[in-house]
Amino acid sequence: MDTAEFRRRGKEMVDYVADYLENIEKRQVYPDVEPGYLRSLIPEEAPEQPETYEDVVKDIERVVMPGITHWHSPYFFAYFPTANSFPAILADMLSGAIGCVGFSWAASPACTELETVMLDWLGKMLNLPEEFLAGTKGKGGGVIQGTASEATLVALLAARCRMVKRILSDDPERPEADIISKLVAYSSDQAHSSVERAGLIGGVRMRKIPSDSKFSVRGEALRKVLEEDKAAGLIPFYFCATLGTTPSCAFDYITEIGPICNTEGIWMHIDAAYAGSAFICPEFRPLLDGVEFADSFNFNPHKWLLVNFDCSTMWVKNRTDIIAAFKMDPLYLKHDHQESGIHTLHTHTHTHTHSICHWQIPLGRRFRSLKIWFVFRMYGLRGLQDHIRKHVALAKEFEALVRVDERFQISAEVVLGLVCFRLKGSNDLNEALLKRINSARRIHLVPCQLSGRFVLRFAVCARTTESRHVQEAWAHITQLATELLRQVRDHP
Repeated sequence: MDTAEFRRRGKEMVDYVADYLENIEKRQVYPDVEPGYLRSLIPEEAPEQPETYEDVVKDIERVVMPGITHWHSPYFFAYFPTANSFPAILADMLSGAIGCVGFSWAASPACTELETVMLDWLGKMLNLPEEFLAGTKGKGGGVIQGTASEATLVALLAARCRMVKRILSDDPERPEADIISKLVAYSSDQAHSSVERAGLIGGVRMRKIPSDSKFSVRGEALRKVLEEDKAAGLIPFYFCATLGTTPSCAFDYITEIGPICNTEGIWMHIDAAYAGSAFICPEFRPLLDGVEFADSFNFNPHKWLLVNFDCSTMWVKNRTDIIAAFKMDPLYLKHDHQESGIHTLHTHTHTHTHSICHWQIPLGRRFRSLKIWFVFRMYGLRGLQDHIRKHVALAKEFEALVRVDERFQISAEVVLGLVCFRLKGSNDLNEALLKRINSARRIHLVPCQLSGRFVLRFAVCARTTESRHVQEAWAHITQLATELLRQVRDHP
């Protein structure tokens, strides 16, 4: 493909993408295929001779689209949102064209520097404490990770490194392996499975703190477990607080937990993967109160802030803690501006910065900050706030519909864009309802378990979701519920 054909095909692909998104609600939201469906549709081996672009494009609808779950359909209400907007798609095109691998300032100065500034922009939108921003007199800064799972692991490894160094400074003769064997990390019993996985990868034990009746961790619950573990000779070093849990969008009490962590020398990491986007709205910013006690904070603009996957933003209060855990400087990565890079600390006398690769597990990275830059400039803070508020209003609309129907109950407080609900009755009854909903493939939902109960989750996801989609979804759910309850009554 030469430049002339690329120009032509690029315009065609933009038209295809625009048509796909414009007409997405006409597609069945959930695919009707069996595992392994695709292999028989394509050859066993790659072609020896080039094929035409027309042949490739023709196979998108034949091979790919039958197996797509349409996450951006307004009838998709599963999991949490994954962001999508035209400015972000265009920025991704540009990122792909530039094709840099921005592991250091020298590898592409703009890639490193734009990321620094965008994380400061976003940090200011969230009203983060100044210590977390790069362009201040503090020691912190932000970086884009691939996912919240990576951010959780990076924070845990940095916390482990910090604690080991702290203990060795007091007791230099103590074997490092002995210290690590005593380390304990903590999270809510509602925390995402990726937190437990971080403990596995980090080689440390992980304890789950029991949540209260609202599925949140309180300070006293943490304190009780800490006292038990310290009495047993263990070393608490890391707590992952969740703001907006995956099952029910519950919020740990970080204003209670934070001071305990600070007193005990425990690293507090905040995972606000979904809910964090809402904190740009003043009315939801109090949900982040207590962030001043945290060592690190992370959320996913690629969930709810119209920046396409992948873009998970992470801030740390003291960047040297991260760099100490990950810094490697082989000769082939050194350059003339070795101390130039991601985090510029402006003082009256000097500029001090660090390379981006010391903040993450991979070495290479894409030019992801372009997506943030495009989206923030083309939507503005007001436009982004409008998007969040619209989704919250739609969730409240769905909650009101559920509460009017006496056959159903709300299972958790509706704070943002997620509604947890169920039929009054057994878990089996609700499992049967969900099976009917997803088998019909008109809308798509996933479940969770809360206090031993099987619960249906209704998350407002697509940028294009409107009131009519919520109303249609509820009408569909109630119709299937009526049929199910009639069948149960007639055939007990």
